[in-house]
Amino acid sequence: MNGAPHAIDNSAQRQEVLLTWGDGRQQRLAHAELRRQCPCAQCRALRLQGLAPQVAPQVRVLRLDLQGYGVQLVFSDGHDRGIYPWAYLAQMA
Repeated sequence: MNGAPHAIDNSAQRQEVLLTWGDGRQQRLAHAELRRQCPCAQCRALRLQGLAPQVAPQVRVLRLDLQGYGVQLVFSDGHDRGIYPWAYLAQMA
């Protein structure tokens, strides 16, 4: 998948981000799973050590900040360091 999705919607009620890609495919990503898969250096370092970021099930995406090549997600637990490249999101299933 190349480039940005045609549409991106954050649903607080469903606790998911909905991406609609150029080929019409829709992808639903749960807020908590997005937080667990954060690509920031700190979270990646934890995963490389065989650990996982501790994520409360009630964590929410409060804001999406488009960054051109991806999107920065701001979570209700205060975490906002990760920028999720479009290709990274596309491969999350």
